[in-house]
Amino acid sequence: MLAAAVSSCGEYQRAQKSTDVNYKFDFAKRAFEDKKYVQAATILEEIVPVFKGQEKAEESLYLLAMSNYENRDYETSGAYFRSYYSRYPKGKYAELARFYCGYGYYLDSPEAQLDQTGTIKAIEELQAFLDFFPRSDKVSIAQNAIFELQDKLTLKQLQNAQLYYNLGTYMGNNYESAVIVARNAIKDYPYSKYKEDLELLILKARFQEADLSVDERKVDRFREVIDEYYSFINNYPDSPNLNEAENIFKIASKYVRD
Repeated sequence: MLAAAVSSCGEYQRAQKSTDVNYKFDFAKRAFEDKKYVQAATILEEIVPVFKGQEKAEESLYLLAMSNYENRDYETSGAYFRSYYSRYPKGKYAELARFYCGYGYYLDSPEAQLDQTGTIKAIEELQAFLDFFPRSDKVSIAQNAIFELQDKLTLKQLQNAQLYYNLGTYMGNNYESAVIVARNAIKDYPYSKYKEDLELLILKARFQEADLSVDERKVDRFREVIDEYYSFINNYPDSPNLNEAENIFKIASKYVRD
């Protein structure tokens, strides 16, 4: 059977040693179809530079990118996908190259507590895919991936804001820093599922800031707390954190008299 032949070490070794680039290309295609992605990528890495400017250049470069993608080497596949759509912006595989480039980075996106450079890169590539191919059948997949990636960036900001909140007054007013980080996250990602958590953190930070203020500033700062409270309950009247918000409001109200 063909599949058995492709998987054999003997043919793979012959393909590696061969000086016939067309034979190598045919072997790589069969290896890819047989899901022998490492074999396909190894051979294609050798012949892609040779095919440059020739008839098989486009397909070989795309297959090289896909071989690395299927092998879950998303950083390498992304580089080859970008090379493909840069060389062939209207090529046969341009739509797929742009999609898989971004989606590979999405799959490779790190946990929220880690550096998010890869997440940002994934969003940029997927957004570019949507811009170039707005009628693609993969639009909804790309959009959902972008929403998920944006939520991850928002969570990263929430974690940063929470860190400032936990630091309190250590070496400065970290509550104000918590508010700034949280507000920026809401501004950048207004539809994130973490928006309520960010707004609650702002309310809590404003309360701590007011509670620790000198007497002459308490009234003004507790007014800010009350403003934040009304904003929070208007946005989230059924919030599971409503009791916490109500307790903050009761304390703040004792300091503010109309």
